[in-house]
Amino acid sequence: MRRSSFTEEQIIGMIKEQEAGTPTADVCRKQGISTASFYKYKAKYGGMDVSDARKLKALEDENAKLKKLLAEQMLDNAILKDISARKW
Repeated sequence: MRRSSFTEEQIIGMIKEQEAGTPTADVCRKQGISTASFYKYKAKYGGMDVSDARKLKALEDENAKLKKLLAEQMLDNAILKDISARKW
């Protein structure tokens, strides 16, 4: 998945600028993004502060690590079941 070229702080700044009354098209033109990208960011970060966004990022990273550990453990279990099912 492609990483955003904007930090969470910049994205929240864009959203707050739009909420302050600047038209969405002007904010998008100024930042060089499409309106679809802006609304995607708004759906994810709308109503957040910078500290909330940092917590969200930390939780997403931790979740990814846990999913990877779970997948590895499930693979190990499947291999052990396969080995134990064979008759030597």
